[in-house]
Amino acid sequence: MTSLALVIVLLAALMTPLLMAKFKISYLPTAVAEILVGILLGQSGLHLITTTPTLTGLSSLGVTVLIFLSGMEIDFDLFKKQPTTTKSGAKLPLTPLQLAIGSFTLILLSSLGLASLLAWSGLFTDIALATILFSTIALGVVIAALKEKELLSQPLGQTILLIAVLGEIVPLIALTIYAGLNSPGAQSLWWLSLIFLAAIFLLMRFKMVYHFFERIDKSTTQLDIRLAFFLIITLVSIAEKVGAESILGAFLAGMVMKLLRPREETQDKLTSMGYGFFIPIFFIMTGAKLNLPGLLRDPKSLTLIPFFLISFMGAKALIYFILNRRFKNTNALAGTFLSSTTITLVLPILTVGLNLKVINTQQAGAFTIAAVISCIIGPILFNRYYLPTPEDLPRKRVNFIGANIMTIPIAQQLSKGLYTSQLFTNNQQNYQIYHSQAKLELLPDLTPATLKTAAIFDTDILVLGYLNNAQNYQLAQQAIQAKVPRIIARFESKHISDDQYDDLKEHGVEIFNTYEANISLLRSLIETPSTLQIIDNTDAGLFEVTVKNRRFTGIQLSNLPFVDQVTISRIYREKQLIMPHGDTQIHLNDHLILTGNKQAVPAIRRQLETLN
Repeated sequence: MTSLALVIVLLAALMTPLLMAKFKISYLPTAVAEILVGILLGQSGLHLITTTPTLTGLSSLGVTVLIFLSGMEIDFDLFKKQPTTTKSGAKLPLTPLQLAIGSFTLILLSSLGLASLLAWSGLFTDIALATILFSTIALGVVIAALKEKELLSQPLGQTILLIAVLGEIVPLIALTIYAGLNSPGAQSLWWLSLIFLAAIFLLMRFKMVYHFFERIDKSTTQLDIRLAFFLIITLVSIAEKVGAESILGAFLAGMVMKLLRPREETQDKLTSMGYGFFIPIFFIMTGAKLNLPGLLRDPKSLTLIPFFLISFMGAKALIYFILNRRFKNTNALAGTFLSSTTITLVLPILTVGLNLKVINTQQAGAFTIAAVISCIIGPILFNRYYLPTPEDLPRKRVNFIGANIMTIPIAQQLSKGLYTSQLFTNNQQNYQIYHSQAKLELLPDLTPATLKTAAIFDTDILVLGYLNNAQNYQLAQQAIQAKVPRIIARFESKHISDDQYDDLKEHGVEIFNTYEANISLLRSLIETPSTLQIIDNTDAGLFEVTVKNRRFTGIQLSNLPFVDQVTISRIYREKQLIMPHGDTQIHLNDHLILTGNKQAVPAIRRQLETLN
């Protein structure tokens, strides 16, 4: 019977997404659909699924992996301090971090108010637990909705994502403190710091050796996956030992793994294992254990569902006024609805409440049903009210130091496409000649202070175009220290006794040499006569696009939506050139070398380079 129950659960996990795809049910999160399937097959419906020790163990592991992956979803770069004013002193719009902190502060206050109101009415008397429940946000559901709309790289998406991150971190820590204060056998709250110290120790211990793992890893060892589960089990064990909730250990393990900066393939493998096996079992068993007939027969429980649902939604309602300070009305409303979804942490919180006997089965069932309904309503209303705003792909900034017959025409041509260019020179004569032909600024000198004041190193690409090698070398050294993403230096001669050329190469500086470029072009013209036509053609061109959009990873070239508009001739992946075929799959951060119509490239670049 145990094996049969497991087979039924796994079959349900397999068929649920297939049926959703078949009937085009895109508005419902998969997690909610799996809970509904569990309700249908469990004790509320067909009674095909019964609770067994095996399913209970796999379900517990499922919630642990779910919380671990939630920790890995946190983008810590979003928490970095961002400028609030421009260089000219003009005030910038509120940053996503500022909006998120203000929004979640309102959520906490609203949750406390609604919890107090429920306690005053006698419907639910534990104010602390209700506050924690109402302030939770389903990070997984939010990320899925934002990815579908490709909003993760835009201010609205970043703001909603940060609100959801706070909606997992803060309630999780609050739950741990709550459990520690209310559990009779719990150890002192000071012991909770041990789990954070353990997380920091593990992070520092493996930060240096993780790159060694990558070098010696192979398909039969999968060291990255072994490390992930070692972190999970270690921190979960420490959490349980000090009286904290196991999900806090799992969440910290996910954060540690994220800070180790694993490869994209590592996160894909962990996500595949989690959402492919463990997590669906947890959601299906959650639904299977619900006793809806008994819940609906109880008038008090039936009354609780709408009150809890209103509280889940109402706790986030006021953030509309904060989002509206930067985003238009419809998108602020859409963000408010999406932030009201909650399910991920609700179920573990209810388990803690049941174990502490501060909540009964009827109340836990009402909370669960209300959370499920919020996950159905939230994404639907988000899709209904969200309206895309015309946001052009940010142009790459290119700064040239040195104005001459080579850099001026290049800057003019770049300004007509996907780049913004700015030229600088300290040569008064060249300034007089060229300043009317391009955006050119005259510098008094090339000292570090002058370059910093002119914000020359605040760019995506820096081109050092002087004919003097030594001058370009000095400027390149300063650019390296300023961590300019791409540096292109002109070196017209290479002396055998001079190591400047090799030194720049070792630091990733791209060297341009007219003589070598002419040789390469002439050879290409001999071997492939169409090269010059591609370069000179006003309608077609040769382009490079970097894949940043995860929506395209794993897709074969033949299945790309724009495959009929361009030809992908090469793929530059991990410092190697790949000759692609129709069945070649795209990876994240691939550099696609393509030829095609110049008019079609901006739209293709916008799709592929959108961070998602």
